[in-house]
Order: sequence, then C-alpha cells, then structure tokens
Amino acid sequence: MAAPLRIQSDWAQALRKDEGEAWLSCHPPGKPTLYGSLTCQGIGLDGIPEVTASEGFIVNEINKKSIHISCPKETASSKFLAPYTTFSRIHTKSITCLDISSGGGLGVSSSTDGSMKIWQASNGELRRVLEGHVFDVNCCRFFPSGLVVLSGGMDAQLKIWSAEDASCVVTFKGHKGGILDTDIVDRGRNVVSGSRDGTARLWDCGRSACLGVIADCGSSINGVAVGAADNSINLGSPEQMPSEREVGTESKMLLLAREDKKLQCFGLQSRQPVFLFIGSDAFNCCTFLSGFLMLAGTQDGNIYQLDVRSPRAPVQVIHRSGAPVLSLLSFRDGFIASQGSHMGEADLHMLSGWSCATLSAL
Repeated sequence: MAAPLRIQSDWAQALRKDEGEAWLSCHPPGKPTLYGSLTCQGIGLDGIPEVTASEGFIVNEINKKSIHISCPKETASSKFLAPYTTFSRIHTKSITCLDISSGGGLGVSSSTDGSMKIWQASNGELRRVLEGHVFDVNCCRFFPSGLVVLSGGMDAQLKIWSAEDASCVVTFKGHKGGILDTDIVDRGRNVVSGSRDGTARLWDCGRSACLGVIADCGSSINGVAVGAADNSINLGSPEQMPSEREVGTESKMLLLAREDKKLQCFGLQSRQPVFLFIGSDAFNCCTFLSGFLMLAGTQDGNIYQLDVRSPRAPVQVIHRSGAPVLSLLSFRDGFIASQGSHMGEADLHMLSGWSCATLSAL
C-alpha cells in the first residue's frame, strides 16, 4: 500500500516568492506521519522557482504547471498539479458541489453559505444566483445542453433552473428527506435522485412528476450514477410496462452508494436488482468507468473497482489514506478522486471536493 504524500493547498503561490515555504507530509500506513517543508531559493530566468526540500524529501522536478516530490524512506512519490486559475470570490464558505457545462463556458457551484451560483469558467465572473431552495443545496449539475441546471437540497426538493435567466422552471416534490445526489438520463428527459429517506426516484422533467421509486433501501443514499450497460449484463425485465414518459432508461444501470456500507446496482428500466456489494464503511460516491466497470468510494478511504459481470470480489481496492472519499470522476484512461483530509483540507488525486471557499482549475 503506497504512502500518500500531501502538500499545502496553495503551494504554487507560496513557492513563487523568495524564501517562500510550503509544508508537505508523508502518511505511511501504520507508521507515524513524516512532516517536511519546501523552500523557494529564488526564481529562475524562465520564471520557474528553485525549490529545495527538507530532510527526508526530494524535489524531483518542478515546472510552471507541477511539482514532483518523493519520500525515499517510504518509496513514495507524487506529482502535484498547480491550478492555472483560482476563483476566491464566488463563495464565502465551503463548496459542496460543482459542475462545468459541456462546452466548458460556465460553472455552477453550491456552498454551505446557502448559495448556488453560475459563473464564467474562464474568469470566475458571477453570472447568475439561483435562489429558491430552503436550507443547503447538496448537489448541482448541468444538463447536457449546458443551458439548464439540476439541483437537490436538504429541503427534499429537486429543482431545474435556466442558466440564462436564473428562473426555476421545474420543482420536483416527493422525497421525505434531503436529496444527496442526482444524475441525468441521456439528454435529460428523465433524471434520477437519491435521498436521505432511503429512496432512489426516477422523474419526468416535462411533467414535473415522479415516474417511480427505483429502490427503497431503508438507508440514506449518498451517491447515484447512471450508466449504459454492456450487452453481456442481464438487467432483468420490468414487471409492468414502462411509462411512455421514460426516455432512455432501457439498457441503463443505476448504481447506489449507501450509508449502510452497501453498494447496489439496479436495472433502471426493469427496477430489478443486479448485485449488492458490502464494503468496509459507508459508501459516499460512485461512478461508471465503462459498460461493466464501476468505482465507489467509502468513508474510511477505500476506492473499490468492481466488475458488474463478477461483483462478488472487487477487481482492486485502492487505499491512499483513511480520509473519506468524497467524489469520483472518470477521466481519460483513469479517474480523479477527491478525499477529505484529517488536516481539514481536501486532496485531489489523479488515478477533493473542495473544503474551502476557493475554486481552483487544474
């Protein structure tokens, strides 16, 4: 098990000043944490800082975009990416969720300051404030068009917003507990939500109606993900004829990350269970990598990779630290994971969530 390295979140800014310093640490499993520091010895003619590490750490490479650090004693190394821009004025408190439109032009984010905002992705300029939820907004995401936003809040409501004029065009009611995650089916005629009330529901956006309860787990559903199933996977058959208002649910899987340590998969149209996997702790998030591979992250820091065709044992379990895995995103040939930190910050791993009021683009 690799020992994870961590670094001060604003290291790139701190090390661009003469004698500027940034902390770093190595966390070998079952051993005391090793602490160290980086110091800027000056800025080269090419604009790249000359950085040295304290005893026990080595700076292998540094450029304007990244720094590569190693801890030889624990045979650990990590490459940290510098943000190319940072937006610090959008929110005043911790950011709970964010998404970028399909075209990359707009961002939407929610915060524990009670706000949800749309901003220009290029410069952080505020475009719209979306007001209407009572209490905190837990999740927000763009529809594929990039012109509409879906959100879910602690008020047990789902809302659809226009990104152009900030109007709330649809409100879904039916959950009896706060909504913790959502996903969009195909182009967005239907959406899915998971709630503290233990249910996952399918909704008809055109009629603002619930098309059915996909699952009633009896345990909080922290994360949901919709994915297209490989042809080899048996999703079962629906007991009743699906509504004509269901669009794009055929051959789709619904993955549920549950608080009771269970990861569950259903056929979205059939409503039939595909598998149930029990993990080491509460599952916080999940995502699909392909038509048969999926990922799920737990509160105790495990990332499980499962194959739907043989889900009894995980393909692999990745464990970088005991900090909770907060979100997972498929990226190129791998994935990005964010983890909370025992030190009150968040870590972002290329293979966290943001715990401050700053948005950084990598």
